[in-house]
Amino acid sequence: MSFLKRIDLDWDSVPPTDEHQFPFQMPVLRSLSTLHLESNVTFLTGENGSGKSTLLESIGLKCGFSIIGGKDLVISKKRDNVSLASIMRLSWMPKVNSGFYFRAETFDAFANYIDELAEDPFVGRSAYSPYGGKSLNERSHGQAFLTFFNNRLDKKGLYLLDEPESALSPQSQLSFLRLIWELEQSGQAQFIIATHSPILMAYPHAQILHFSESSIEPIHYEETEHYSLTRDFLNHRDRYFNMLFSD
Repeated sequence: MSFLKRIDLDWDSVPPTDEHQFPFQMPVLRSLSTLHLESNVTFLTGENGSGKSTLLESIGLKCGFSIIGGKDLVISKKRDNVSLASIMRLSWMPKVNSGFYFRAETFDAFANYIDELAEDPFVGRSAYSPYGGKSLNERSHGQAFLTFFNNRLDKKGLYLLDEPESALSPQSQLSFLRLIWELEQSGQAQFIIATHSPILMAYPHAQILHFSESSIEPIHYEETEHYSLTRDFLNHRDRYFNMLFSD
């Protein structure tokens, strides 16, 4: 059973001077007044720039999460425009305070922050204890991602993940699905994940929300463009090559 049940946006509270400013001017977000979260695992999918990350980061801000790491970790970074959070209301049952917001493109800042902690004489190498005893920067990007997830997805909470697959091989994505399943089955975790990965989106009984240019709608896995395009390409790649590489 999910903890975060509903997201409401109060568009009447947007100042007239901001109505035509980002992100308030985006038709896809303007179409959203109430979003019901019906699964422990929800995927946000759609093209780049469709509003997925804007919505996800605003939820994170509303939860009080830092860019990555939850309430206990703050990394300096210029935020995207998260003013959408100012008109957002979250409905919980029960309310949980733990969890974190993860954004793949800021992961390097996180790994560097842990290295800085390890140089602090009062912390030392104990900073690496939750991550296998060594710097995340001493691992491949994909190994560092999996190490982070294995050590931070370990308690009851809401986990907001923006493109976690970006550094993961297909095999590692399957390992990541196992990790999600272990937490989700225990009733300890809820996930909202923005992704382009047809492997992740295949997670059983997940809710998939498709962001188009003008609306956010539930969609079946087999109806997503990510699934149909990947399947079609793998089955008919020569046809795609002829199309792509013809004069």
